Amino acid sequence: MRRIIDAHIHIDKYKEEEVSDILSDVTALISVSMDFQSCLKNLTLSKKYSAIKPCFGFHPEQELPSESQLQDLLLWIKTNKDEAVAIGEVGLPYYLRKKNQLTQAYEQYIEYLDAFIRLAKQLDLPIALHAVYDDAHIVCDLLEKHTVSKAHFHWFKGDAKLINRLSANEYFISITPDVVYEEEIRELVRGYPLELIMAETDGPWPFAGKFSGKKTRPAMIHDSIEEIAKIKKRTIQQIYESIYMNTKNFYIV
Repeated sequence: MRRIIDAHIHIDKYKEEEVSDILSDVTALISVSMDFQSCLKNLTLSKKYSAIKPCFGFHPEQELPSESQLQDLLLWIKTNKDEAVAIGEVGLPYYLRKKNQLTQAYEQYIEYLDAFIRLAKQLDLPIALHAVYDDAHIVCDLLEKHTVSKAHFHWFKGDAKLINRLSANEYFISITPDVVYEEEIRELVRGYPLELIMAETDGPWPFAGKFSGKKTRPAMIHDSIEEIAKIKKRTIQQIYESIYMNTKNFYIV
């Protein structure tokens, strides 16, 4: 079987009985956390299944924890740093902001993200980011401020200026199965260096097109790789090997 690593998945959101079957699709999974309870579950799953590589963080598309809760989470991550392959998923709330559903100041989200970036720097861990369009410029500013170079922008979207900024800084992006049917993502693949590309599902998030009505599984990455090969005009085997090694080396799994 051609080797794949799902570079961004919420394995803790799947039913327990699904996990072992899902793992049969992959060499490893990079499982990001939504909040403290998610961190705990990902840690537990990683101890049960060696192929699950956990990231610890707090997803930005939700109400922020209190300051004391944040400090407790940061301390917990420091205590369990040897179990983590990265800080994540962290970032900024683009979709909440777009829908005018923010209940806290946007500046507070930036401050909290700054704390996670500083933590990644302190612990010498990569960081898995939720940051698209204009938000990604702010995130780049923070990464540059703290000289954090090992950054992964998952399911990235942005204009040409932003794409050039990310690639110039050698930040990684990961491509979801919507590359099969979404021209914006296909265009991103055309212009982004292959050596900075990974593949993900963001499961259990659902997809459209040929995946409509199907449960999201890491096996969908095979479709993504076939499409990337067509776009990049490379052999399928070249894309498999490049994306696998990019992910393996970035997360040291």
